[in-house]
Amino acid sequence: MSLNKVEIDGQANSVEVEDGKHLSEVLDATNSPILFGCRTGICGTCLIQVQEGMENTSAPCEDEREFLEIVAEGDSTMRLACKVRTSGNIKIKYIGK
Repeated sequence: MSLNKVEIDGQANSVEVEDGKHLSEVLDATNSPILFGCRTGICGTCLIQVQEGMENTSAPCEDEREFLEIVAEGDSTMRLACKVRTSGNIKIKYIGK
């Protein structure tokens, strides 16, 4: 089992996420500032900006891509935390909608 470090909004504290787990699973358990509404990628509550390590995130599924085209206006650093799985360390900023 490999653990990946997720730094949120430049906080000194980070969380560790197992390879392949959704960020939402761990962020809920650690009382992170990131909120989750629908958990299906249609509300935008968990909108984040990946500041470092985009290559360590899963590719967006079709539904997430379509949603991000609307809310992120073409910003390729934006993702929905409920859909992201990690395969390495990342730094994220909570945007939310």
